[in-house]
Amino acid sequence: MTKYLVFAMILFLLGVVGLFVARRNIIIILMCVELMLLAVNINFIVFSVYLDDIVGQVYALFVLTVAAAEASIGLAILVVYYRVRGSISIDYISSLKG
Repeated sequence: MTKYLVFAMILFLLGVVGLFVARRNIIIILMCVELMLLAVNINFIVFSVYLDDIVGQVYALFVLTVAAAEASIGLAILVVYYRVRGSISIDYISSLKG
């Protein structure tokens, strides 16, 4: 169990570090958020198996659903941003304010 939790912790920390290091690219930000959600899902599944309870696996399915919705909305925003600015760099993200 420990090796899976350490693996999930490393994935989560890679996602957090990626958010802080690569703040110029929307695609990398979305990938880092997805990596963090994957680490949370691994924790849910590991504890679900360890406690012999299915609730953690159900929560993991809900997190996957939210992650899919987040990715689709994020990519839609990315397409709109690319049409407005001509690039995916987030230097001028405030130009999208209504």
